Amino acid sequence: MRVATSQEYLEAMLEAIRPGTEEVLAFYDHRIGVIGTDPKLMLMPWDDHLVHRGDGVFETIKYVGRKLYQLDPHLRRMKLSCQAIHLEPPCSWTELKEAIIELASAGNEPDGLIRVLLGRGPGGFGVDPYESPVQSLYLVAYRMHKKPESYFDKGVTAFRTSIPAKQAWMATVKTTNYLPNVLMKREAVNGGFDFPFCYDDKGFLAEGATENVCLVDESGKLVIPEFTNSLAGTTLMRAVDLVKDEMDIIFKGVTEDEVFTAREVMMVGTSFDCVSVVRYNNKPIHDARPGPVSKRIRALLQADLALSGTAF
Repeated sequence: MRVATSQEYLEAMLEAIRPGTEEVLAFYDHRIGVIGTDPKLMLMPWDDHLVHRGDGVFETIKYVGRKLYQLDPHLRRMKLSCQAIHLEPPCSWTELKEAIIELASAGNEPDGLIRVLLGRGPGGFGVDPYESPVQSLYLVAYRMHKKPESYFDKGVTAFRTSIPAKQAWMATVKTTNYLPNVLMKREAVNGGFDFPFCYDDKGFLAEGATENVCLVDESGKLVIPEFTNSLAGTTLMRAVDLVKDEMDIIFKGVTEDEVFTAREVMMVGTSFDCVSVVRYNNKPIHDARPGPVSKRIRALLQADLALSGTAF
C-alpha cells in the first residue's frame, strides 16, 4: 500500500463505499461547530472512547410533522446516564437542546429521528478516561421509516432470546455499549421473529433489544416489568401517564408463564409508539389478534405528540 498525501487521502475517503448515506439528513460534530449535510463527511475520530470502548451515552428522539416528541424527558434521562458514568457534555444542556432543534430543522424533512451521542472524547486508545481531555458530542438527523397500518393491524411476533438481560447497574444506563442488544436483534432476525425478549438471572422478563415490554393480565391490569434489569423507556413512562386514569397499572416481576397467559402483550418504543405481540415462541397470545389496550396507548401517544411536541 502506498502512503498518500493529505489531499489524496481526503479524495479517496470521499470515494469510499459508504452504505446508508441516503438515510442521513444532517449532522453536527461539536468540535467542528457547524451543521453538515453531506453524509460522506460524517466521521468520528478513531481514538474517541465512544468508538473503541463504548464509553459514552446516547438518546434517540423522534419528530413527526416538524414536532420533536419528549425532548425534555430524553435530555433528563441523558443527564442521569451521564451522572452514572461521570460524564459531562462539552456545552451546556440548554445549548445541547437548542442544537437538537436546529439540526432537526436543517434536516429539512417533517419526520425523522435524532441520535444524540455524548462520548468521553478522542485522545488515545486505552481505557483510562482521563486520556480524553475534551468530551465529544455528535448529533445526526436521519430518516424514520414509518410502519404501515397493516403492521399494527396484524401484530408482531416475539421469542425468548438466549442473550441474558444486562446487569442491573448497566441496564439502567443508556450507554453506547449495546453489544447484547445487537446480539439479541441478530438472533431475532435469524429466527424470523420481530422482537426478542430477554430475562434476568431470576427468570423475570426485562426488555426487548431497544423496546420496553408490557402486558395486560387476566384481570385487566396493565403490568410493567420492574426496571431492575431494563431501561425505563421515555415512551413507556409517557404512556403510563396518559393511560393511568383509564386502567390499573402495576410494576412487578413478570415471569414467562405470565406472558403466555396475558390478554395482551405489547412492545413500546420511540419510533413506532406501541404494537401488539400476537405470537410468542410460536404460540398465540390470547386470540392472536392486536388488543384494545395496545391500540389505545398508540392513539394516546400520537395525540400527545401533536399536542405537546416541540415545534421547529
